[in-house]
Amino acid sequence: MLEDAKLLDEDYEDGAGRRSWGTQINIDGVSYATSLFWQPLQNSNDYMQEVEEASNGILEGADLFCIKDGKAPQFGICVSHEGFKNGQSVAAVALATSLSSISSFVAVFKVKEGWWYTCIRNDIILSDGDMLFLTEEEAKSQFMSMMAVPDWGKKIAPKEWEIEDTEELEIEEVIQRGARVRLQKIRGLRGSKLVLVVAISAIVGIWLVSTLIDKLFLTPAKRPVVVPVRPKVVQQAPVKEMPKPWEKIANPKQVMQNCYEGITQLAAIMPPGWTIGNLSCADNAVATSWKRNIGLLSWAETALERSGLQFTGYTFDTTGSSLTASLPLQTIETISSPPEKRLVDLRNEINNKFQALGLSISLSEENKKIGGAAPVARGKGPKAAPKVVPVTIKALRFSFTSNYNPLTWADLLTKYSGLEIRLITYSPASDSWHYEGAIYVL
Repeated sequence: MLEDAKLLDEDYEDGAGRRSWGTQINIDGVSYATSLFWQPLQNSNDYMQEVEEASNGILEGADLFCIKDGKAPQFGICVSHEGFKNGQSVAAVALATSLSSISSFVAVFKVKEGWWYTCIRNDIILSDGDMLFLTEEEAKSQFMSMMAVPDWGKKIAPKEWEIEDTEELEIEEVIQRGARVRLQKIRGLRGSKLVLVVAISAIVGIWLVSTLIDKLFLTPAKRPVVVPVRPKVVQQAPVKEMPKPWEKIANPKQVMQNCYEGITQLAAIMPPGWTIGNLSCADNAVATSWKRNIGLLSWAETALERSGLQFTGYTFDTTGSSLTASLPLQTIETISSPPEKRLVDLRNEINNKFQALGLSISLSEENKKIGGAAPVARGKGPKAAPKVVPVTIKALRFSFTSNYNPLTWADLLTKYSGLEIRLITYSPASDSWHYEGAIYVL
């Protein structure tokens, strides 16, 4: 997610200066806001600080917001003069809660106002995953760019697009099942509400002061009863630090090299009458599938055997019309690659680099706590168990799609210390590569 970029009107305009996106759709007489800018919410109990910071930095001038609760809390912000209204229902939250059983899906709904594109990955609405396009071409192009990403729980598209493995859903039925969350004003605690909060705080403060005075000056002091107690000797448990993930990280250059070689080897297998799907590389293995058009099962099996590759395994479905195979890759060495940059500095540097390349990239902050307090043995001697100190690890997650293969990106990405490549996919249909990973930060 492009958290640090300041988004202005011109970011959403076409070459002629006409805005190419809309702000609302009307479903059964109810107006729903679309095209909000979404960000992860770190503190669900006190979200106003994060919302206000985003309105001053990420989306300058934003004065309306909403909160999406659930497994991955988020907030969406927008600018009222673009056409958003206070109290308006939010379409993306309604859709996300309606399809909450599906953690990842990409969808385009044809509505009378245009084509509403929504993309949710691991229960997170992507920062650019809520957009009402006014032209079908832009909506379809955005949808197809995400088709290269694997493991979608559902792919939703208009039936007339005739895209394989997609289905069309009635937006009226889906959105009405979702939660009704409304836009509200940023910095809305004003007037009578503010007076009420101040009054309650004053009453509580007076009560605390009076209670303290009563205890200190008015209540007769009691003479304590002193009972001699033999002090217990408790040996302090030694402190044990959890190993950091970057101390033993898979060499990213080798990961990209192995993924490229494995993907190209699998992509070269072309059984007659069969079509290969997307190829994905993760956990030092490459997997893909083929679908039968006019070929035979035996032709596909022969093609795998003649490839000379040592598969982890391959299986046909019950109809014999789909084949899935997995190819193990060579062992990758682990290296120590500690972080060198702060999150903000790294994010700005990567955004600037991709802007210069003319490519889009999604960036988001990742906070992961490792370790915890282990049981501590009481008493003397070496039996006291070590105490494991929990540590919060921060990283900058990234994902982008490009027509350049991993060998081209290897030198550019591996210059960042703390880099971890988590997923590489290749789409033969569009001849495009998709990359996901993280860079650990200070």
